Amino acid sequence: MCLFPLAHTRQEWKYYLNSGSTINISYLVSYRSSSVFVIIAEGTDSFTRWLEDPTEPNTTLSWNVVHGTGMISQEISWSSSYYVALGNLDEDVEVALNISVRASLHNTTNAYYKCALTNSPCSLNIFFPEGSAAVLVTPGPQQNASNEWYVKLSYGPRWVTYIFGIGGLTLLVFWAFNILNKLQCAREDRAGFRSEGAEPQRAPLLSPKDDDLSSWGSSYDSLSQDEEDLDFLPGGLIDGKFSGDGETSNNTRRLCAICFDAPRDCFFLPCGHCVACFACGSRIAEADGICPVCRRNMKKVRKIFTV
Repeated sequence: MCLFPLAHTRQEWKYYLNSGSTINISYLVSYRSSSVFVIIAEGTDSFTRWLEDPTEPNTTLSWNVVHGTGMISQEISWSSSYYVALGNLDEDVEVALNISVRASLHNTTNAYYKCALTNSPCSLNIFFPEGSAAVLVTPGPQQNASNEWYVKLSYGPRWVTYIFGIGGLTLLVFWAFNILNKLQCAREDRAGFRSEGAEPQRAPLLSPKDDDLSSWGSSYDSLSQDEEDLDFLPGGLIDGKFSGDGETSNNTRRLCAICFDAPRDCFFLPCGHCVACFACGSRIAEADGICPVCRRNMKKVRKIFTV
């Protein structure tokens, strides 16, 4: 073809080429000029960048300043749209171009599935997970016929994939919950082992008594035990002397172990010890709230009424 590009103009041709194709361009420029460019751009973005700055060689696949005669050859590595463009940034010039394309086409003779779109819609099962490649083949241009084709491509759901996918995800969630449950149980077992190992070091000298409701009214049953536990208290001392006879000892055991003036008419809850009068027991509960016998925390002081 013979072209007469005017100053500051360009002309382009667009091709869609598969990988393995080759573009050969032979040119003839009427006179020597340094402002005539022949470029090959891959895609619209590359071609647009060249239009913004035609003198920048790094924006296109092939960028050449042509003068005289010569040939440009470019191999195509990726299947895409390619632009062949001629640009002139100087005065008017005459250029002859011959563009030949050796296109690489798909061989469809051994295809496992063929369908003519002119008869009815085609349905194809896609292999999983590799997938399938579909090639749309159209006849050559014909006279008195429309050369425009409209093809609609839609994908249907693969229900087996959804079922297996949801089932696998459910199993994965259950497995994760099982692992977390085992880790939590192991952590609780270690914590219980530590507490059991540390319990003898913190055990009280006196064994704890039952802290249930049945022991709340057991003050009379524990009087004999209270009397034995009060051996360490100064109950055996009366006016700085030890009581020697049994009668004096019995009278002393019935008196308050704190003031020795009033009878023992109260008991402590929840331990049930009866060692003091109600006044002294109330003072002990208000002061530190600890039973002087078993050293347990007191909740209440109950008065014993004699009938």
